[in-house]
Amino acid sequence: MEIAYFDHNATTRVDDAVLEAMLPYFQQQFGNASSRHVYGINARHAIDHARKQVAEAVGVQPMQVIFTSGGSEANNLFIRGAADSLKPGNLYISAIEHPCILKPAQALSRRNCDAWVLHQLAMDAQGQVDLAAASAAMQAHKPGLVSVMLANNETGVIQDVAKIAEMARVHGAYVHTDAIQGLGKIAMDFQTLKVHAMTLSAHKIYGPKGAAALIVDKRLLLKPLIYGGGHENGLRSGTENVPAIVGFGVACELAALRLAESAQHVSRLRDHLEAGLLDMGAVIFGKQAARIPNTCYFALPDIEGDTLVVKLDKAGFAVAAGAACSSVNPGQSHVLAAMQVDPMLARCAVRVSLGSSNTVGEIENFLRTTQHIVTELKRISSLSF
Repeated sequence: MEIAYFDHNATTRVDDAVLEAMLPYFQQQFGNASSRHVYGINARHAIDHARKQVAEAVGVQPMQVIFTSGGSEANNLFIRGAADSLKPGNLYISAIEHPCILKPAQALSRRNCDAWVLHQLAMDAQGQVDLAAASAAMQAHKPGLVSVMLANNETGVIQDVAKIAEMARVHGAYVHTDAIQGLGKIAMDFQTLKVHAMTLSAHKIYGPKGAAALIVDKRLLLKPLIYGGGHENGLRSGTENVPAIVGFGVACELAALRLAESAQHVSRLRDHLEAGLLDMGAVIFGKQAARIPNTCYFALPDIEGDTLVVKLDKAGFAVAAGAACSSVNPGQSHVLAAMQVDPMLARCAVRVSLGSSNTVGEIENFLRTTQHIVTELKRISSLSF
């Protein structure tokens, strides 16, 4: 049975062109980029080229790109690296951040000495930061570090990062955005967002797993998480994953080239999907807010999300009950909790995140299948009483 893949916010299939670019660096060009012979020089040139490709995707200079093993490492590098470079103060994050921001922020606040004070910015019902409340909080407690994601991985809701950054910069704070879900889906520019650091990842844009980057302002002071040979301007020691970095670079270049076409395609599919879901009585979270064009996070009241996900999987549709990172720790979405969604409705949440390979036919089949599953589940439920 062919599976329709509707989970692109979790990860994506490596693009053929990306894979082709990577392959030589597994065998023919296998050198260590720190070696001074021809194999090492070729590897170094490949990394330099990829660094330029990533930089161009978000409007920065190549020297501002620090390669890491993944988005989690890049986010930790900012939170912990910046905190270790500053005197402890107030650390602000949104209440809907990915765990790889939330957990290191919580760890900083639990230090026995030199602890940072953690503040979570409140969200409105549509999943956007309450800007008035954020401004008041920063006036009352001057921020030292701020991290707010650009687009949420569950709802797809886009934050006004530039406005939040303006508020924080008035107080001299360092500002970061986890922009992983925005890359390749909406236009992004580092300067326009007014941040000091930005996280990107390859495997959300048809690139390989194991490659990501922290984009940094040249004036940003960070201490490394990993010490060693001084790779990545001393901020991330360790032999570079050349194939993955090469793939990341190509994926960024392709994402920029295909942005308008891709956004139009998935937006059209999502509109069709959401029209059908609304006809079934679904609630769509964040629908009134600006969202990345591929994401629909919905609930069909009284139909438990985990149950629907399993039944859809058996019927040939790969969807998610929430964030992929939450699968090992199931429970109510902290994103929906921050949006003050009723817990009973939150239990019904299902995420569909579309990609370039999805079709109108898949959407129509999904809607028919979902309607059939819902009808059957309601029939079974009625028989149990």
